[in-house]
Amino acid sequence: MNKISKLLLVFLLAFSNIYAVETIHIKYSNQDMTYTLRQAIENAKEKDIELIFEKGDYTFLTDYAVGKYLYVTNHGNGFKKIIFNFEGFNSVVINGNNSKFVFRGQTAPFVFEGCKKIEVKNVTLDWDIPFSFQGDVVAVNKEEHWYELKPYTKGFSWKLVKGRIEFPGINNFNFSSLGSSLPHNKKTKAVAYGAWDSSLKSNFVEEKADGVLRFYQYNLKKFPRVGSVLQSKGDKKNNRYAPAFLARNSKDIVFDNVVIHHALGMGFLFERSENIKIINSGIYIEEDSDRVMSIVADATHFANCKGDILIENCRFEGMYDDGTNVHGTYVEVNKILDTKTVRVALKHNQQYGFKFAGLGDEIWFIKAPSPARKEINTVTAVKVINNHYTDLTFKNDIATDLKIGDILENKTWNPSFTMRGNTIQDHRARNIIIKTPKKIVIENNNLSSMMSSIMLRGETFYWFESGNVEDVIIRNNHFVDCAYAGSEHAILKVSPRLGKTFSATNLYDRNIVFENNTIETFGNRIIWADRVDGLKISKNTIKQTTTFKPQFPNAYLFDLINCNNVEIDNNTYNGTVTNGIQADKTSQKTLKVKKNKGFKYEK
Repeated sequence: MNKISKLLLVFLLAFSNIYAVETIHIKYSNQDMTYTLRQAIENAKEKDIELIFEKGDYTFLTDYAVGKYLYVTNHGNGFKKIIFNFEGFNSVVINGNNSKFVFRGQTAPFVFEGCKKIEVKNVTLDWDIPFSFQGDVVAVNKEEHWYELKPYTKGFSWKLVKGRIEFPGINNFNFSSLGSSLPHNKKTKAVAYGAWDSSLKSNFVEEKADGVLRFYQYNLKKFPRVGSVLQSKGDKKNNRYAPAFLARNSKDIVFDNVVIHHALGMGFLFERSENIKIINSGIYIEEDSDRVMSIVADATHFANCKGDILIENCRFEGMYDDGTNVHGTYVEVNKILDTKTVRVALKHNQQYGFKFAGLGDEIWFIKAPSPARKEINTVTAVKVINNHYTDLTFKNDIATDLKIGDILENKTWNPSFTMRGNTIQDHRARNIIIKTPKKIVIENNNLSSMMSSIMLRGETFYWFESGNVEDVIIRNNHFVDCAYAGSEHAILKVSPRLGKTFSATNLYDRNIVFENNTIETFGNRIIWADRVDGLKISKNTIKQTTTFKPQFPNAYLFDLINCNNVEIDNNTYNGTVTNGIQADKTSQKTLKVKKNKGFKYEK
């Protein structure tokens, strides 16, 4: 063999080893499979693995789970028990062959850390006992401050102990109170019309005849209606243990034909990851279940991701927060240490420990009172002080007018986002809440929401989720009976929530197109926009329904505040609302209205 042939052989062998995939077949067993899975993953010889499951209903308990302290954004940080723990793999493929994975107790089912390719397909997730308490509302006495429930017992776990409800009682864990609660329509399982979020901590619970429980609640402003189902998911401190799937510092991710019936946090959560697809998948209550809640938080959530995100042909129902939330993170300037270094603070306790920036990341500087993105500088050093504070050193000198309390935003980690052909309905909060400056396309979806169907809201306050949008197309969607909660919302609401140091009138979001949508809804508000520069509302068909009575009959179809360059043209309205367009003086200056039917604009 000559020298060239030898070199070629070495190259081919090396190349084949790089792409060698280790296939691991998991045979079905009706026993706890946690340790079997753990050994299979930990004993893998290659960094490219494929797990193929024999079809079946698998049980995963936490006794032999991997234990690890995790900082999980928008959840409670702490020691987590992980079933599928993938760290540092080149590629991971999981083929469930239409199996069902059933979990018990507090667990983080799937954690992917630093993986270069992830594919999960053909699997359904559920818990044998949900982390929830629910009952049919059978009586209400507002004067005596009580309501009565006939609690669900089959498939649920709870106890009445010394005048308090304890649930779920799995692996020695109980919530400290009923916590976040909502009434539901018993027939449709949707959140009830006119419902308000309540955080319940009953003063006393007593047992009555026929298994009925009477709850004394002296601070409750809104009582549930008789005939509704009241559902509670536990106290705020403990009711977001972990998402079903957590992927961070990973890329090229595909979830295909993955269904989640229950989870102890979000369904799919991604941190600092890139190029993500969720297709042909779902989060919803199992068809024969009495549950009215699927998962306890967002269906999908993307924090400081980049590349392209696609959610297509999915069904999201029953979750207790948004259908999707796409955002970056604002951090606050805590100290200016020298001409190139600042100390920044994460501001929300469910962001503590989140990695805001890495080496080479470009950062926007935002200086109050203007919320505009200003100078761009590149990170050259990162020193983590603790889970709250981080020192960032930059390539160039920091602007001399930067001050404590100003905001930084990561420019590098922002994705383009497409949501197409999905059904999102019968859940708490919004269908879609999104904040990314890159291309956003929301098209051909069927949407129905408790709050606003689509919300564009960056905020330098409370959640500190960045940032303002700059290129949005919302088209060919079908909106049905949106914004049926007790608070006032709209089909599309654009409303930045900025801290007191920021201007309440400066333009924030830009270049939004809302066109060719079909809207069938009972309420008045279609678009409610604040501080938008460039909003085109065109060729939409709006029909008023009689499903519910309008809660805010004096509201306008289109309400504009501090906006610029708004066009409303060729829209059709069929209904009884006479308040068409309201625009403040600032918005009126550049507002263009033409060729609409069924409503008027009167200055």
